[in-house]
Amino acid sequence: MLSIIVAIAENNVIGKDGGLAWHIPIDLKHFKSVTYGSTIIMGRKTFESLPGILPNRYHVVLTRNRDYTIDHPYVKVIHSLDEIEAYKEAKEENFIIGGGELFRLMLPHVNRLYITWVGSSWDGDTYFPQIPSGEFTLTEEWEAIDEKSGIHLNFANYDRSRSLLEEKEWEEELELESSLN
Repeated sequence: MLSIIVAIAENNVIGKDGGLAWHIPIDLKHFKSVTYGSTIIMGRKTFESLPGILPNRYHVVLTRNRDYTIDHPYVKVIHSLDEIEAYKEAKEENFIIGGGELFRLMLPHVNRLYITWVGSSWDGDTYFPQIPSGEFTLTEEWEAIDEKSGIHLNFANYDRSRSLLEEKEWEEELELESSLN
């Protein structure tokens, strides 16, 4: 199963200059608690913006550069979106963590969104794509204020609407049947 985890400002900003647009400790703790022990999938630029290998997480790094390698037992480099398919089909939850281009490409294929809505606008150069209306249903929500920064956060989890999932599966079955006939 594939999920996206992301923090989004009021103006849809998610990043600046190849990294996060902010440093909000309570959101970083949330990210750690949700992704701990899981596979995290990211683009090369996102990987390079990390402070290092994140503990107790398997890192999958997508890059077009075929010469790009990382020699670490908890990192796998892949070169195409097709290679993400195995993570989509897995029973365990795997997380897309960025960046902007990977979010845009994978949004139609994920089952769940973990969004931290940051209660202010931020200067940035990377934006989260528009979430199609009606494709996701809010399943859990809670608010917090970061003690250090005073920033208001709204943590929200969304699942892909079952009716849309069933409709897509039905369309795929019809396509398969018509190709067999």
